[in-house]
Amino acid sequence: MLIDSHSHWLSHEIISNAHFFHKGWGDIETQLKMMDEAGIDKAVLSYPTSDAHLKLGSISQVTHIYNDNVGQILKRYPKRFIGAAVLPVDNSIDMLDELRRVINDLGFKAVSLASSYNGIYLDDKMFLPIYKEAQEKGIPLFVHSQIVNPIGFERVKDPLLTPVVEYVFDTTISIGKLLMSDILRQYPKVNFVFAHFGGAVCYLKQRFDATYQMLRSINFVKDLQGNPSDYFKNIYVDTSGDTTKANFLLALELMGPRHILWGSDWPAKKDIAAGIRAVNDLDISAEDKQNILGGNLAKMFAL
Repeated sequence: MLIDSHSHWLSHEIISNAHFFHKGWGDIETQLKMMDEAGIDKAVLSYPTSDAHLKLGSISQVTHIYNDNVGQILKRYPKRFIGAAVLPVDNSIDMLDELRRVINDLGFKAVSLASSYNGIYLDDKMFLPIYKEAQEKGIPLFVHSQIVNPIGFERVKDPLLTPVVEYVFDTTISIGKLLMSDILRQYPKVNFVFAHFGGAVCYLKQRFDATYQMLRSINFVKDLQGNPSDYFKNIYVDTSGDTTKANFLLALELMGPRHILWGSDWPAKKDIAAGIRAVNDLDISAEDKQNILGGNLAKMFAL
């Protein structure tokens, strides 16, 4: 089974109130055609993060527009799509209620989070009830890089550097803060799935461990009860349409083939075949390739 862990769809109301996105991001029929041509059985629909809430008035407003519209897609194509719902992070009291609504009433099976929200990262205490529910109910959390005010944006605003560098490091910091807040240790059964190979985490494995060990020797950093990499290998990362062999090798070294998920990043990236081929060209077993291409997600969702 070939399952796409990273694809997007947006309603017209969100597209028309956001920068960057065009009507192609709301064409589910074209996505289905692409899936059929590529042999993709199912795809996770997650929120790419946008600035639509600035015009629409609130993240809560975007939440209901997005979830209700994706819920209609899940109803029309229950065998083709897996929904990852967004949450009203601007009203933490409603977050758990909305999570239960989309799971129980709309057919969603996952949550879509941003790496941060205006400087508030996923280690904030308002997310703890979500993690508790996710651990108890087996609800995966798909984390996409934040595109509105990511880390560094207050110092460097550049149309190339922001998406290439700042998005990547916002995801990296998000994972790091989950580590240092002990959330990765306290909620070991929560399936965090980070887009784009988890930012720079795979590249920083050795530096994280070596620096932590050095600082622990002088009691300068808290006791994590293990090396940082021990916790990083328990999260999942998706490939996000990447075809760079070095990135695959770093992820394989840190996390192993059972914690890597193939993703297309559709419709931002169009060469779906190249992303699939990048997995099949890896010097790993056929079983490991199949797990990356869909087996790992199938187990996560008990398909």
